[in-house]
Amino acid sequence: MPAISEDQFAALMRSLGPFEKAPSLAVAVSGGADSMALALLAHTWARQRGGAITALTVDHGLRRAAAGEARQVGAWLRARGIIHQTLRWRGAKPNSGIQAAARQARYDLLGQWCRRRGVLHLLAAHHGGDQAETLLLRLQHGSGIEGLAGMPVVRALPGVRLLRPLLQQSRADLTASLNLHGQPWLEDPSNQEERYARVRARRRLAKNSSGTGGTARLLNLAGEAAVVRRQLRGALADVAARTVRLHPAGFCQFDPALCLGQNQALLAPLLADILRCIGGGIHRPRRDRMARLCQDLIQHKLAAGRTLAGSRVLPGPDGLLICREAGRMPGRVEVGAEICGRWDRFDWSLKGKATVQMSVGALGQDGWRQVRGQARSTLPAPVHPGLPALWHGDRVLAVPHLKLTADELGPKGIPDFRFAARFSPPRALQPDAMILV
Repeated sequence: MPAISEDQFAALMRSLGPFEKAPSLAVAVSGGADSMALALLAHTWARQRGGAITALTVDHGLRRAAAGEARQVGAWLRARGIIHQTLRWRGAKPNSGIQAAARQARYDLLGQWCRRRGVLHLLAAHHGGDQAETLLLRLQHGSGIEGLAGMPVVRALPGVRLLRPLLQQSRADLTASLNLHGQPWLEDPSNQEERYARVRARRRLAKNSSGTGGTARLLNLAGEAAVVRRQLRGALADVAARTVRLHPAGFCQFDPALCLGQNQALLAPLLADILRCIGGGIHRPRRDRMARLCQDLIQHKLAAGRTLAGSRVLPGPDGLLICREAGRMPGRVEVGAEICGRWDRFDWSLKGKATVQMSVGALGQDGWRQVRGQARSTLPAPVHPGLPALWHGDRVLAVPHLKLTADELGPKGIPDFRFAARFSPPRALQPDAMILV
């Protein structure tokens, strides 16, 4: 297979633009052939345009060899003039679903790094083989037309664009590019473990490369489904712009009237997107659960409200109020020496110094009882428990979305500081069309 030329890669990047005059890119680099090839190609592309890349390696802490591998990747890249940093996944790891959890942790760490440094573009090295495996897995799980479109070439993450310029290239093209430059790479031993569904899918594709399950046929299917997905996403964005009002406090008002009649087919996917956004999920709720919810909505059977996907759905005079389900929120996180961090669906920041121990967490009913007489912002009552608040022990220090600051709530003797929390869900509403949040 031929190596990917500079001109070919430039054409691939051109379709993903626009980019700034001197583009600053982050590239996710595991050290495998795919990501190493992407790093070399992106480095040349950015340098020719007066820009630069930073290669980011995530050490999940799941294998002893991972730290040494990250150091090796850094040495290889720095020898080629490429800046490299290692990001570490700290804290407890789940006992099940480890690959999905590790994947999400990787995107969280990469996205946070980009947002903090103002980097707008994050490149990932998914290629045609990865896309075919994704489609095969989704076919096995009965995915709908949107799922069969596979991974999008461009995906909006909070504050950064995830770009996959190599989705139509083969792995052989990428290894040829590395061999041309004399660049070695690492092999991940987990890519040989049959217990992972993606490894089984990869081997099945290899055995049926010329049959109906072959990579080329699957990529053609993905291309056709992607056209349908773009059309659907455009229609959803149009309806969402007229029916959804998102609030910076992390809830929304949704008037489903336009999703009835001839637009009824849009109700389930749009409502699923809203629930995913407000509930902080990565995936849409299951289609059977969405079908029941939509049926009850159409038949006016939601008087008592519902909970689904980490959200509460409550009927009101102007449609539906959709807010965070209080019982599904995480516990408080200690501030410590940090000046910024993430809690639930919010990115928080602290400016100034404080001499007391603090934590960030849900306001809850106890916190609301402390501050309700001082709140200067009127929000629907079901929203109050899920608001992000700054705490000192059992005392509320600040609630940004109620416009309550430490000057008003904090004990005497605490130096001036400012606490802010910005709604930033893992999946923005309508990420493939019009970004509403």
